[in-house]
Amino acid sequence: MTVLVGSRLFSFSQLCALTARPRHASFTCTPRWPSLRVPSCSLSAAAFRMASSQTKVVDPKSWDGAGMSQTDFMHKDECIVVDNHDNVVGHNTKFNCHKFLKDQPTGILHRAFSVFLFNDQGELLLQQRAADKITFPSVWTNTCCSHPLYGYTPTELDSPEQVADATVPGVKYAAVRKLYQELGIPAEQLPVDQFKFLTRLHYAAPDSVTYGDDAEWGEHEIDYILFIKANVTVAPNPEEVGDFKYVTLPELKLMMAPDSGLKWSPWFRIIVDRFLDEWWADLDTTLSTDKFLDVTSIHTVL
Repeated sequence: MTVLVGSRLFSFSQLCALTARPRHASFTCTPRWPSLRVPSCSLSAAAFRMASSQTKVVDPKSWDGAGMSQTDFMHKDECIVVDNHDNVVGHNTKFNCHKFLKDQPTGILHRAFSVFLFNDQGELLLQQRAADKITFPSVWTNTCCSHPLYGYTPTELDSPEQVADATVPGVKYAAVRKLYQELGIPAEQLPVDQFKFLTRLHYAAPDSVTYGDDAEWGEHEIDYILFIKANVTVAPNPEEVGDFKYVTLPELKLMMAPDSGLKWSPWFRIIVDRFLDEWWADLDTTLSTDKFLDVTSIHTVL
């Protein structure tokens, strides 16, 4: 039995697999309340504080994702919706945010993050997304790419002040959550204060490699770029990750050569082309100083 999602056929087993099964460690999923969706104006400071405080801690044993497919999670999880200036304007499901339709040809703009994790030899951990992923399956990319979500405890919703002072604890909590869920890296190996927030990237990309020129799925994100150096244990979740590899910068260049035959995520290509060489060449400075920190710019590639 196969099921058509957009223009791609999925087997019944693919849709029913426990893809994106959350293994939150100390992080807990919260129930959803009626969504405010996308109002026409930004949240006021008071509204932001109220939204950030309305989370409820749930015993993780009461919800473990058993029996839920990737499609289920696309409808359950809610991204943080922003405007072009990264002002929070609401929240909406992953499904809605990633659908490229006639009335929203680039989906709904939302927050994301991209983690670049290096070991103590300065090698970058890459992952290949699982073949069963709905968006950008089988592509190689940086260590972890995902979204801070609305309605989690600890909150993953950062305030303008937290962005301005570069602390962004919400994005970092989300990164720890997803590094565990995708790659099995324990939270205790990823101190939140060791993540270095560098800058933001605004991009949009249809998944035309998978779905063709009229792709109904894609990404439209303001992506928070995080660096961290840590020696970690990796136990990939096969429902999320097809392969992983540590590489040096020269090895990465060879892997990204046109004749390699490998596919790469669009956000990773942009970061490599615009920033990565300089940041990686002076990795200790990147991680320990604010030399490359830029909290005011949102680098736009559309």
